[in-house]
Amino acid sequence: MTGTMYGVGLGPGAPDLVTLRSARLIGAAQVIAYPTLAGAPSFARSIVADLIPPGATEIAIEIPMVRERGPAQAAYDAGAARIAEELAQGRDVVTLCEGDPFLYGSFMYLHARLAPRFRVEIVPGVTSMTAASAAARRPLAARDEVFTVLPAPLSDDALTAGIAGADSVAIMKLGRHLPKVRRVLDALGLTDRSIYVERATLGSETVCPLAEAPEKAPYFSMILVLKGNDPWL
Repeated sequence: MTGTMYGVGLGPGAPDLVTLRSARLIGAAQVIAYPTLAGAPSFARSIVADLIPPGATEIAIEIPMVRERGPAQAAYDAGAARIAEELAQGRDVVTLCEGDPFLYGSFMYLHARLAPRFRVEIVPGVTSMTAASAAARRPLAARDEVFTVLPAPLSDDALTAGIAGADSVAIMKLGRHLPKVRRVLDALGLTDRSIYVERATLGSETVCPLAEAPEKAPYFSMILVLKGNDPWL
């Protein structure tokens, strides 16, 4: 018998937004795997550090943050191989993932490598966009409104088309792309309908109109573009 790999969504960062199912699996885990930036502590692990059992085997998968895909592909190959060793010996592996495993989640790359050979279960997590919406106290979509999710690294033209075709938009992965996104929203006349949210649910959470946002943004930030209003008001 081989073990099961669990892809566990941890939510946007606040430990009390981890689901009961995720907490139960982590608390009983023999083996915990998680992504981390090379040479840095793992944000995913920090969210649930108090839940990890003493003596659990930990597999840290160091992901280089470079534009080329090759180094990250090699890191996921190596991480999947280490997880496969544990699964082959009959041990379950709980793999941590910030946010939701299948929404821009790092877990999907391990799933692609291991699901053909091993049993895998996925536990969804609270998404950063719903956390940002709650922090901003603004609904993302109502009734027949179209809600679109766009990654900030897209080109100006792709961002413009995606924003123009939706009633509300979450623009994720801002980081160094914030100036470009500002430029696109200015050109569309939507700056005054855009809300900047940084590190939603964490102690350093920032929520403000885009016009008042800082010049630089971390990776864990997004812009909500809300064109419509609640139709019942």
